[in-house]
Amino acid sequence: MSDENGDTGGAFGDDDNDVSDFEEAFEAGASGSDTDGFEALSDERGGTDEGASERILDLDDRIDLGISGLDEMIRGGVPEGKTLCVIGGPGAGKTTFGMQFIAQGLRNGENCVYFTLEQDEEDIVSTGDAKGWGFGDYIHDTLAVVQMHPIEVASSLRSIRNELPRMISEFGASRVVFDSITLVEMMFQDRAEGRNQIFRFLEELSDAGATTLVTSEADEDDPYSSRYGVVEYLSDAVFVLQYIRADSSSETRLALEVTKIRDTSHSREVKPYELTDEGIVVYSGATIF
Repeated sequence: MSDENGDTGGAFGDDDNDVSDFEEAFEAGASGSDTDGFEALSDERGGTDEGASERILDLDDRIDLGISGLDEMIRGGVPEGKTLCVIGGPGAGKTTFGMQFIAQGLRNGENCVYFTLEQDEEDIVSTGDAKGWGFGDYIHDTLAVVQMHPIEVASSLRSIRNELPRMISEFGASRVVFDSITLVEMMFQDRAEGRNQIFRFLEELSDAGATTLVTSEADEDDPYSSRYGVVEYLSDAVFVLQYIRADSSSETRLALEVTKIRDTSHSREVKPYELTDEGIVVYSGATIF
């Protein structure tokens, strides 16, 4: 785990050492050694897939998200082994969504990896325990929490993308969360280069075979678009979390919309949700106002 100054212990990001330090960080997250945690990258892959809602995926090929109300909206789950993205503004519940997705995998007996760029292992585990998900019972066994710093990730992304799929496969992870990709994107001064590196990174990540969920900040002017407009075009499923206020009301509510899931039918209605002590609850039978 990183120290109070945010140092990760190795020269991660140095061209000569980035791969070995990355491996050390991952192993520490999985084993609980004192070397390092490791932090989140998020995943993006999407684009419009007209006709996807007309195709129905066999239930045996889906995995449940573990979010009350939402699994009903998507006919029991999302395609296994695909890339999902959650887009939303600050405080909308993106991190909670990702942690809840991991919690369901742990309950199912799956190995899971949580990459975080914003919190450390202790924060993730304590939050999971407080919400009743029992992360402390799984950590360093079937749950690995890895922390890294955005600058280090961005500077070593080429090396990381070559190693990460192999590491995930060796850990046997079936669910992976990256929270959040936006922080990595922000580290690139050259916007075009950043988009290209993220695009290639996410393509490599998909080869690991796990169902991967990435979080991204929403664009300030368009709640349906990620901050840098990449993640939704690389994702097989896109979930949008946003605040909505009716024209005739001063009340603001949280609203969830499933804008895309490839190869499966799903509800396209906007539904209200709440952030509770037990996580996200979606009211699939209610209207937003």
